[in-house]
Amino acid sequence: MGSTVVVAMDGPSGSGKSSTSREVASRLGLRYLDTGAQFRALTAAVLDAGTDLQDPGAIAAAAATPRVESGTDPSAPTITVDGVDVAERIRTQEVTDHVSAVAAVPQVRQRLLDLQREIIGTGGIVVEGRDIGSVVAPDADVKLYLTADPAARAQRRTAENGAGDVDATRADLLRRDAVDSGRTTAPAVAPDGAVHLDTTSYTLDEVVEQVVALVRRATDQTGRTTGAGSAS
Repeated sequence: MGSTVVVAMDGPSGSGKSSTSREVASRLGLRYLDTGAQFRALTAAVLDAGTDLQDPGAIAAAAATPRVESGTDPSAPTITVDGVDVAERIRTQEVTDHVSAVAAVPQVRQRLLDLQREIIGTGGIVVEGRDIGSVVAPDADVKLYLTADPAARAQRRTAENGAGDVDATRADLLRRDAVDSGRTTAPAVAPDGAVHLDTTSYTLDEVVEQVVALVRRATDQTGRTTGAGSAS
């Protein structure tokens, strides 16, 4: 029997949701989708087109045609724009500085929402982002909202990037939080019914164990299957 479970993983940058989502998906034999990478990919495309980022209409037009494709293997997720690998490009400071502005444009969100729901399909996936449980997959079997102390988030993000100033990273994270939670279309919020998990004092393994247990409990109750369950 195939897997049909959908796990929605929301939370701010540096909360641990990417590492947690990938590891949970791997352990349970599920697919994985990083929606943040999709927004970053379109942001890179908009920037490369020389678009005026003060003009939402121009952003919407520039973001309407690039083909964004997401590989859903949790051990090696990929992201391409018009067939070009942009995995490194989307992690540059330029993209980080502008992704919130692009993500705030309703047409951009609608285009990616359609793509995200198409990828989710009949399930068997862990999806991470900032509006998954509230907008993208409100009927997800498991909804989680990961948080962490801002200092811990900044340290994690700086370590992920391999360099940088922790204080500057912390300031940037808080700025993005304010922008993303304050936008008119699909603001970043803790979804109704989500399990809140503060990851500050936990190791990645400890967080993953908690989430895997939650998913297994939920699938046992609903009769849905996970990849791990169907293989046993």
